Amino acid sequence: MKVCLNGGRSREDHPAVPLTPAELAASAAAAVAAGAEAVHLHPRRADGGESLLPADVAAAVTTVRQACPATPVGVSTGLWITGRDPAARRSAVAAWAGLPADARPDFASVNLSEPGWADLCGLLAPAGIAAEAGIWSPADADQLTAAGQAIDWLRILVEITNASAGQATVAADEILHCLDELGTAVPRLLHGEGPACWPLIAHAGALRLPTRIGLEETTVGPGGATVDGNAELVRLALQIWTASTAP
Repeated sequence: MKVCLNGGRSREDHPAVPLTPAELAASAAAAVAAGAEAVHLHPRRADGGESLLPADVAAAVTTVRQACPATPVGVSTGLWITGRDPAARRSAVAAWAGLPADARPDFASVNLSEPGWADLCGLLAPAGIAAEAGIWSPADADQLTAAGQAIDWLRILVEITNASAGQATVAADEILHCLDELGTAVPRLLHGEGPACWPLIAHAGALRLPTRIGLEETTVGPGGATVDGNAELVRLALQIWTASTAP
């Protein structure tokens, strides 16, 4: 179970969305105590906006790692964070290699639907940062295969971001089937956002796949009630995932 602390959300989305390094660290520690085994976060600038700049990444990662010293910490490389400018993203991520080792993330998610993703992976590997492949569609899966063995992926994130609760598992199975057909053996993590979130927690459990949860994914529990924060989401998700693994 990975916890996704904040994503692109603001306090307007939920009052417990962590933004500052100290808030991220406190939320991460609570989520890990609740059962999360990895942390994913979106570092922020002083004004609360998402950032890939090395100083912002270092501040968030270092503080969270101090609070959760045995837990892997990862970040996003979403192209929207740099206003969809691949050159600006490349420049920011390239600078991560110059950070102290304890300020560099353990892993970073790379969306294969975005231009420049292969180049980005070429920057992460020499810095000792593992890459997760964000697969949002069968077309993304085809790109993964086209890259062949050139990239040593940590895992594949099968991400359903634009589906209703009723269509979530169908969309996920289409991508999973495509990955099976392509013969990729990279470990997979299955998750969804918004209405797709909770059905896919259960589906991941039934398939015995890792999953993720957090305020990035949803601000409400499976019954629709607003949650207190990331730790509550982790507890609820683990209950559903575990129940779904039963024969």
